[in-house]
Amino acid sequence: MRYATCLFSVLLLAPVLAAQDSRNVTEPVIPPACATLDASLTRAGKTLAPEDEQRLDTKRIQDAMDHCGKGKGVVLRAHGAADAFLSGPLELRAGVALVVDKGVTLFESRDAALFAVSPGSCGLANAPGRGCKPLISAQHVSGASIMGDGVIDGRGGEKLLGRDVSPWDLAEQARPDGRQQVSRILVADYADNFTLYRITLRNSPNFHVTYNHGDGFTVWGLKIDTPKRLARNTDGVDPGGGSKNITITHSYIRTGDDNVAIKGGTGGLTQMTVSHNHFYWGHGMSIGSETNGGVSKIRVFDLSLDGPDNGIRIKSNGSRGGLTHDVLYDDVCVRNSPNPITFDTGYSAAGTLKGDLPPTMKDVTLHDIRVSGGGKFSFNGYAKQYRIEAYLDGVWVTDDAEYKYSVNHADLRLGPGAVNLKLPAGDDSTSSRFGGGTGAAKSCADKFVEFPAVE
Repeated sequence: MRYATCLFSVLLLAPVLAAQDSRNVTEPVIPPACATLDASLTRAGKTLAPEDEQRLDTKRIQDAMDHCGKGKGVVLRAHGAADAFLSGPLELRAGVALVVDKGVTLFESRDAALFAVSPGSCGLANAPGRGCKPLISAQHVSGASIMGDGVIDGRGGEKLLGRDVSPWDLAEQARPDGRQQVSRILVADYADNFTLYRITLRNSPNFHVTYNHGDGFTVWGLKIDTPKRLARNTDGVDPGGGSKNITITHSYIRTGDDNVAIKGGTGGLTQMTVSHNHFYWGHGMSIGSETNGGVSKIRVFDLSLDGPDNGIRIKSNGSRGGLTHDVLYDDVCVRNSPNPITFDTGYSAAGTLKGDLPPTMKDVTLHDIRVSGGGKFSFNGYAKQYRIEAYLDGVWVTDDAEYKYSVNHADLRLGPGAVNLKLPAGDDSTSSRFGGGTGAAKSCADKFVEFPAVE
């Protein structure tokens, strides 16, 4: 790696400070109720009794939402000892909130037939296409929301009715290159001004939340609580192609795959803020692997990553790559991660490594990043003409743990804040220093908090 030292200070953050959700996002408010539905089922531990597995609430929940006026909500509440609802697929309506009250759990049915797009298409491994409906869908609606201090449980680790296999078992059976046909908790497409507020999501059979082709998505106070292992492909929140103006804030996420994965497929993704969040186990704060439509104007700040497999992560490969640029990570603490910072253009879990869609990363800034607990830093570009361009301004390891480094096809600019990473020369790479590299790492003591208790 070639080094050049500049004695003048450069404001490295200027290109990306405006990169964020363009809306003025404020804390949502739960609307008045148009209908209140009383629970008729009672939880048996963290699930339902076998005799209750056919007592569906789907129709009465859907009917209430269908007849609710805009600006109001359908509330699911406890009634005496009854504290649970059971449902097949539900469709949100424009301007209507589904509110799950505190102490209430909305369980997804374990009957795969209810979710089948065509007869027999759901509950399979190694089958192409998408054979299952989600538990909750928001399709071509504006102003819909899911709110409340209750829980929505996708039951991904429980066996399907009449089967000796769970959705997560099917995910394991589909390794390495197959595809499991299981449901997701929430799929929102063309759903402008969509909101998730204070709700807890657990145990999705597949991704917990996907959002595509929308303008305006607010996630505030969300909790996702799913096991670390044997819960494959259970991404937390995945905003995707054709979307813009997205905020994820004041949320707590631990799951079996990406905590957040910003996907830049067809149509790309732009103008997103991720702020004041706490992530725990999972695969990290990710961009990719789809970046072929472009990812831009992303701001991530005030984030703790406590024990994830990956911390700050941009991933792609030659079969699904594109330009990722104007991205800022600011005030982030990572501890006990095997891969605290990973910019990887050879992501092998999706598609072929080489192809006609090579990934490039430009104007990516790491500012005020503190890492402890060891791990590997990777800045691995795709090829000489498809590189990684990153600014490191105040990036520290804060202990004496073992750290490793990999740098290839990368141009790294260090400063003006101090950087104490021991970056190697790498392959086809350069490094430039701006300013004196002064300053010290701030403490992360107040960043790491326990995952909040949920009833």
